[in-house]
Amino acid sequence: MSAGGDDGAKKTKPHYHGHRDRLRERFRKGGADALPDYELLELVLFRALPRQDTKPLAKALHEKFGSFADVISADVERLKDVNGVGERVIDELKLVHAAALRLTQTQIVNRTALGSWSELMAYCSAAMARETKEQFRIIFLDRKNRIIADEVQQKGTVDHTPVYPREVIKRALELSSTAIILAHNHPSGDPTPSRADIDMTKKIIEAADKLGITVHDHVIIGRDGNASLKQLGLI
Repeated sequence: MSAGGDDGAKKTKPHYHGHRDRLRERFRKGGADALPDYELLELVLFRALPRQDTKPLAKALHEKFGSFADVISADVERLKDVNGVGERVIDELKLVHAAALRLTQTQIVNRTALGSWSELMAYCSAAMARETKEQFRIIFLDRKNRIIADEVQQKGTVDHTPVYPREVIKRALELSSTAIILAHNHPSGDPTPSRADIDMTKKIIEAADKLGITVHDHVIIGRDGNASLKQLGLI
């Protein structure tokens, strides 16, 4: 064998290894602000696809959904439509999404809801604005208006969620909650309250009032913003 045989037998690292190292270094030095959305997605995909160039998939996901936030919160079935997305990729994306929501939720629990309204709305937006189906969420408060629980009570279709005032009040009593904030999303993106939204809210207020439970507000979450029925003078 020739002396050059050993050199020829050496394995060269795939081209993307250097790229990964450079991305990690930029992230360490500058944080998320140092990277555009698709490169942040690349970092997330490194663990799911350790032996693959993740840039093409990151760009494909970003192109389809529009932003980092839209990708990690996208519906699983829509993610599967992207070529190259399998269970491991979905697991990583959903783990990041869950971690982001848990962090935001931790920042509001046990705080006074009315004194941290902007943080509460930011959490609701992160949790609901990109959902493709309606969901009805209740934020339960104690006597000092501190948040003691946050629960999705119902999930519905693209334009309707069944809500039962008796179930809302029953759950408030179970948690010894003396006040609640209602929230639901409009998948259309437009947070404008419907007649049904207003009527349903008034029924809950009427039922709650009989048992000394205050309904502070009903907030509708949309991709184009949020709407407060109280601020609009509708309740």
